[in-house]
Amino acid sequence: MSDAAITLTVLGAAVVLFVWNRLPVGVVALAVAVSLYLTGVLTVEESLAGFGTPTVILIAALFVVAEALDAAGITAWAGQQLIDRAGTSPARLMVLMLVLSAVLSALVTPNGAVAALFPMVVVLSTRLGRSPSQLLMPLAFGAHAGSLLMLTGTPVNVIVSATALEETGTGLGFFEFALVGVPLLAGTILVCVLWGPRLLPHRSARSLSRDLTGLPADLLRDYAPVGSIARLTVPAGSPLVGVAADAIDTGDRSVHAVAVQDRSGRPTSEVVAGGQLVVRGSRGGIDEFAAVGGLVAPTRPDGEDVTCGLVSREHGVAEVIVRPRSGLIGERVFPGMVTDSGELVVLAVKRLGEVLDPATDEGENRPAADPRDHEVTLRAGDAVLLQGPWDALDRHTDDPDVLVVDTPDSIRRQAAPLGRRAVPAIVVLVLMVAALATDVLPAAVTAVGAAIAMILLRVVTTRQAQRSISLTTVILVAGMIPLSTAITQTGAAEIVATALIDVVGGGGLTLLLLGIFVLCAVLGQLISNMATALVMIPIAGSVALELGISPVPLVMCVAVASAAALLTPVATPGNMMVMEPGGYRFGDYWKLGLPVLGVYLLVAVFLVPLIWRP
Repeated sequence: MSDAAITLTVLGAAVVLFVWNRLPVGVVALAVAVSLYLTGVLTVEESLAGFGTPTVILIAALFVVAEALDAAGITAWAGQQLIDRAGTSPARLMVLMLVLSAVLSALVTPNGAVAALFPMVVVLSTRLGRSPSQLLMPLAFGAHAGSLLMLTGTPVNVIVSATALEETGTGLGFFEFALVGVPLLAGTILVCVLWGPRLLPHRSARSLSRDLTGLPADLLRDYAPVGSIARLTVPAGSPLVGVAADAIDTGDRSVHAVAVQDRSGRPTSEVVAGGQLVVRGSRGGIDEFAAVGGLVAPTRPDGEDVTCGLVSREHGVAEVIVRPRSGLIGERVFPGMVTDSGELVVLAVKRLGEVLDPATDEGENRPAADPRDHEVTLRAGDAVLLQGPWDALDRHTDDPDVLVVDTPDSIRRQAAPLGRRAVPAIVVLVLMVAALATDVLPAAVTAVGAAIAMILLRVVTTRQAQRSISLTTVILVAGMIPLSTAITQTGAAEIVATALIDVVGGGGLTLLLLGIFVLCAVLGQLISNMATALVMIPIAGSVALELGISPVPLVMCVAVASAAALLTPVATPGNMMVMEPGGYRFGDYWKLGLPVLGVYLLVAVFLVPLIWRP
């Protein structure tokens, strides 16, 4: 059996195993690479070369950049903007989401756009009570269409433009691809809005992010059911400046100062100008105390009150549970107590669902002027609400003595979007987009540089960066790259492509474009669109030369067909990224993918020759 026949056999077996869906896709991909070595088609270096390719490095780096955008709250902010503008209309939400995905794809490639946006879409679906499977696949498909809005949308565009320049002396303009990209995006939106809800599965995700945007209000109801917890800023002219923390007189026994903090949110022994007071009590009593003390309640940038003052861009809260056999059992605490670290403050304690009111003796209805007069002895299972700077919460809640209900990092991302990390994250993103657009460095080098910058600027930690990389996606892509190499080296793809074009080449331009599109689309579902384009563009150029026509419409047909990788999760890394969070199976993709593929066919076969004359 020839190497080409062996390669096609391995390709067919991989497709069967992917469709069967009984083996992990990563195992199948690795089996493909090993099979090509054992059959002698590739050397051991070639069969494992996928793990060192720039494509895999690029994908891994883009995962880190996407994690940084999420950690900085940028994706949560974008999701909130989508909700605000879409309202309750599913159709409007779908349109805005696809447009956002397409625009970002044109700037940072489809894989980068999907990696950056899918965490936001998962949270968005949770907030709206919708299944993520109804939104994530359209997100990926919108990114595919967006890759043809600009020259930088995908490396295939660059290859096509270079081919046009070489053959005709005139390349394609930076935005000239939008002549087909805009119709593709419009058609994709139309299909997803009209048929998406019926063709997409209603399935729970295998992993689902919680919606924590309303957590501060929930904590307020849980820990201050008959009052409020408020964070008040101390202006320079306040009479409380310089007053010791244990000498603050609220003037109302129903209101007491829980904590005194400096400008950074760390506990301090006396009230300082620019610092904050955390107080607890009735809403009216707190308002009266603030008026007498000249204190100011913080506001959000849009003017809305920050919920109970528990969360801001600089500080936040964490709810922890005392574990069984914890070293904290038997410790005595009280609201306003500073932890041993000197950075966190205990706001409240709850036991068996009931708040241990600081104004009573562990449930006894007996007033107390100072909460320290009635300390709480911690037991296993007690819930403690802590407040402090975000970085301090991150460090001190990673403790074997307590179980964190929601990590401070996850709360910060959703409840306090566009925090202090947002500015460096946006700067790095803009520089990465500029570098990708101008091609001053290889794409993989640019993405890796951006990922390193996100870590050095402390937008993400090293641990977060490591956790953000999807090993399933990396292994899948790395395992399938050798198959692309084998298909190209053995001549398997060229044999099939040449035979098909020989059949349809004499049937006129429309039939020729249809043949090119079908072959590209079929190959593109199984191997990378880059490999598909690299195989088909030279063949399309040769056919154009033989027929004496311009190669531009033929190579543009290849560009459109290469982007139509819609029918399988292994077609592109973007498709694979949404598979697990969307709870998709291998056979789910073709149901929505086929109608969208029809849009691509119409554009490639009928619109392309109208724009670029043969």
